Amino acid sequence: MDGVNGSVVSEFVLLGLSGSWETKVILTLTFSLLYLGIILGNLFIVFLVIADSHLHSPMYFLLANLSFNDIGASSTALPRMISDLLKEHRAISFQSCMIQTCFIHALGGTEMVLLITMAFDKYAVICKPLHYLTIMSPKTCVLLIVMSWWLHNHRTFFLLLLSYAFILVTVWKRSSGDLSKALGTLSAHITVVVLFYTPFFFIYMWPFPTSSVDKYMFIVDFAITPALNPVIYTLRNKDIKIAMQRLSKRGHHDRFC
Repeated sequence: MDGVNGSVVSEFVLLGLSGSWETKVILTLTFSLLYLGIILGNLFIVFLVIADSHLHSPMYFLLANLSFNDIGASSTALPRMISDLLKEHRAISFQSCMIQTCFIHALGGTEMVLLITMAFDKYAVICKPLHYLTIMSPKTCVLLIVMSWWLHNHRTFFLLLLSYAFILVTVWKRSSGDLSKALGTLSAHITVVVLFYTPFFFIYMWPFPTSSVDKYMFIVDFAITPALNPVIYTLRNKDIKIAMQRLSKRGHHDRFC
């Protein structure tokens, strides 16, 4: 037993989603379209917030940052996954794996704190409307964004639950017991939070973990959720719809003038 095991891990072999060539082609096309949708949809949100002066408010400043983060989070995993689907030998070097893992954890943690920040913004606009612009000043917004890139703790989910419970109770009391109005106010953001955190529950808390479940939950978090976020905020947000109409009218006016 005097010998020392000097083996070094140089790469990890990646197990694909399917061994069938036809399925791989379908998955490649599906994930390519999803990734294209993520890039275009989230860039459109960012562009819309920058271009429309009516959206220059803390809420949409945070939404633009969430969209930007979604692009980054998806770009850490999806392009590599798409390119590996059609390869016979699917492997990633140890160094590349560690770099990818660091980016996934950093951007995933940033998204968690951004969701907390957006919940705080909802609290301020609903519960402290007269002091909203003072609380969510440009300086405060920038500070919160910087904090979201540095604070990557996981107690964040419970803070989200606490903040939403407080908001729902406050709106419920002010709307004479009409809970549907309170839920309607937060429906888009709650939908995004549920989509983001549900896969984490399956990955970290499911009592019978399997690699196949973890694999599909990872796809939901880094491919499907970022693609749905722009759709959710576009369809459920009145200001975004109006901004899109203004942008469309401006485009028609510039075309004919």
